[in-house]
Amino acid sequence: MIDISPMNGVWVDADARIVRTQGGATWGDVDRETQAFGLAAPGGIVSTTGVAGLTLGGGIGWAHRKWGLACDKLRAVEIVTADGKLRRASATENEELFWALRGGGGNFGVAVSFEFDLEPLGPMVYAAAPIYGVDAADDLFRSWKEWTDNVGDEVTSRAVFWSMPEDEHLPPEVHNQQVLILGALYVGDPGEGEKVLQPLREFGTPLADLSSQMPYRAFQAAFDPFFPKGIVHSYWKSTYLSELGDDARGMIVKRAGSRLSQYTLMHVPLMGGATSRVGATETAFGDRSAPYMLSIDGNWLEPGEAKPEIAWVREAIGAFEPHSSGAYLNFSSDEAGEGEVVSSAFGANLKRLQKVKKEFDPQNLFRLNSNITPG
Repeated sequence: MIDISPMNGVWVDADARIVRTQGGATWGDVDRETQAFGLAAPGGIVSTTGVAGLTLGGGIGWAHRKWGLACDKLRAVEIVTADGKLRRASATENEELFWALRGGGGNFGVAVSFEFDLEPLGPMVYAAAPIYGVDAADDLFRSWKEWTDNVGDEVTSRAVFWSMPEDEHLPPEVHNQQVLILGALYVGDPGEGEKVLQPLREFGTPLADLSSQMPYRAFQAAFDPFFPKGIVHSYWKSTYLSELGDDARGMIVKRAGSRLSQYTLMHVPLMGGATSRVGATETAFGDRSAPYMLSIDGNWLEPGEAKPEIAWVREAIGAFEPHSSGAYLNFSSDEAGEGEVVSSAFGANLKRLQKVKKEFDPQNLFRLNSNITPG
């Protein structure tokens, strides 16, 4: 591991709507600086996530339907490649390398700085977070799916099946409860957002409802306390869903009810919007046509729980093959060099990625990842 976390500087050019961040920064670092000017870049769903890993792997978050993936707002990357040289990649410099860095992961070097275009947002936003019990999960999940069929690009939403911890940050009504959270962010005027997201709060009677206007930074950090660094062990797998019909929804509800650990969660992000309007070959990320994603995030505290939890995640994701294709490698814990997973994620872009890999890392120095082998 090369730890560049001390390199976490962030600089904002508010007039040009550009942010430059060092490779060790987190999205919380970026949000802190950009929100001072009422600006934002599409980050992830936990503020402690690193800018580099999320962006190089694509970058879905709470604004991808409005602005696209994090890599879609990327202007330039400075990267130390395998030969020890510092290179700048952009639309006019090392163009093929820049193409590969937008979704190709950590296969090409150590990214030490990033530049992103910014969009106006905040400081206040409206977020919906009704927390339902799972007794009526089938009906609630169906209502959410039907609602997502007609929402605009300003709405990014995800259905989250989870077991709520007994935590002082949460209402007592949800402590130790299996729940379905119908979370959403409206990227725009908070007053309009409250109206647009209101249906999510009326599909049933929530155990608790945390929906409100709030600072964008607070919403971006809302899940942080439940994923403390260095404490939770994880094994995640993901796939894209070509449809979310009765069969697929029923399988998700059933699998969510059989989770081995209370820390494991299953979530279904709504895709589409601006993300889907980028062509499959425009960035290394690949095909974006799927309307939904399924991520099964195995989490546990004791190292001894690893084998059964990993086996459960693998078996669960495998059951969705008739309904799914591809994988989002940022939500994947597969071992380095699992060619089938890499091929599934990149599809027709893989050969082009292998050519870039051969040019900048012919000996495959950067291989402890979802590895792209040199062509």
